[in-house]
Amino acid sequence: MTDLDPASLSLAAPADIVEPDDALPAITFADLPPALQQAAARAGWSSLMPVQAKAIPYLLARRDLMVQSRTGSGKTGAFLLPILHRIDPKQAVCQALVLVPTRELAKQVAQEAETLGEAAGVRSVAMYGGVGYGPQLDALRQGAHLVIGTPGRVLDHLLRRNLRLDDLRILVFDEADRMLSMGFYPDMIEVRRYLPRQPINAYMFSATFPSYVMRLAHQFLTQPDFLSLSRDRVHVDAADHVLYETPPMDRDRSLVRLIEVENPASALIFCNTKNTVHYVSVVLQRFGYDADELSSDLSQQDREKVLKRVREGKLRFLVATDVAARGLDIPELSHVFLYEPPEDPESYIHRAGRTARAGATGVVISLISGVGERLQMDRLAKRYGIAMEERDLPTAAAVSAVVAERVTTLLEAKLRQRDKLQTERMGRFTSLAAEWAGSEEGRGLLAMLIDDFYQASLHAPPVPPAAAQEEAPPRGERATSDEKPKHRRRRRDRR
Repeated sequence: MTDLDPASLSLAAPADIVEPDDALPAITFADLPPALQQAAARAGWSSLMPVQAKAIPYLLARRDLMVQSRTGSGKTGAFLLPILHRIDPKQAVCQALVLVPTRELAKQVAQEAETLGEAAGVRSVAMYGGVGYGPQLDALRQGAHLVIGTPGRVLDHLLRRNLRLDDLRILVFDEADRMLSMGFYPDMIEVRRYLPRQPINAYMFSATFPSYVMRLAHQFLTQPDFLSLSRDRVHVDAADHVLYETPPMDRDRSLVRLIEVENPASALIFCNTKNTVHYVSVVLQRFGYDADELSSDLSQQDREKVLKRVREGKLRFLVATDVAARGLDIPELSHVFLYEPPEDPESYIHRAGRTARAGATGVVISLISGVGERLQMDRLAKRYGIAMEERDLPTAAAVSAVVAERVTTLLEAKLRQRDKLQTERMGRFTSLAAEWAGSEEGRGLLAMLIDDFYQASLHAPPVPPAAAQEEAPPRGERATSDEKPKHRRRRRDRR
């Protein structure tokens, strides 16, 4: 992997692409193998996007790779074309596995795989939770070569022995940072137990590479190279700077929506006044988040209690003023939120510098309202050479979709842990659940129960990759029969 000198990178880093020291030359459409040219042409491609031109040579050379590239940059084609090149259609077994965070992405990648691989006879299947197993089982019985799915549903098929990975050649993590924010890490570690003994190639695509994503990469990839194309800027030792415009009276709701979508393991939220700090911390607490405040109004005893939780990594969200946060060092901080623009430009640099440390990447999210605050941020960005990316606030429907996927992930994981007696006991309520689902009043009761479960889960952050490498065998070394997951033995007992 490329070694970077943090001192040589700054917010005003020159437009550049981060590549390995022994970088491979970019590839053009004409350089693709003839079969891949034909497949791409059928999909309507006449040229390669930058991430495809840069990443495909590494995948064709069978070098494990981490790629930092944004959604919509063409990364799907960057891994699908080399996958098609590696798959042998005559072998009706799973030869490539692509793990994704959401059902929408699974369907999208599978649709593109079908378009590209149809003429070559490559069969693919999308796997995701919240739906029946029937169509997915049919695709596996027909000999799907490429499986695209969420870790939870893929794990379900592995536990049921519907899917085997003995002949796997390529493993891809698409949007790895989002996968972790959805709470899939425990499932990913379980999937790891089913990887084949023989070497495979693994690739990770992610918009950001905070430290916990880097740890995940090194649990699955072998001596990976690193390639960054995010906005054609260096982002290894610098944060991504994102701007959201919010209605003045909805700033608190906008913050909650963003936290729901991002779901960071921990974050620092800056406000300009101690009154605002108190208000925001109360909003987050009432919503169900583990949040606390740090301002000059706190007694020394209360301040020490908060600081103790911060130092121990036990506080998920800290809301603070610039003065109160001086000298704080929060480990594993992937997100900094600016509830309002700072009163002076230098404060922005101090706030932003709280994340993206030690060779990782982070995200700095700013909320603005009105023309004055926009001009203030424009001047700040110009002064320090910061590339601010403006995004639209997630809609209520978008937040609902993310929350629905996350709660499905949590509940399916909980269901997999149930033993025979618990499953039998649960069966008492199957007919009642079906009855409730058929009426408006019943659906309200179900929604209330799901909401209570989800709100309880908000207090704990998603499980991040830590020293978990010791908990599972290294990739390519399967667990012995005694080490197999408990739920696998339970399923065997049930039969």
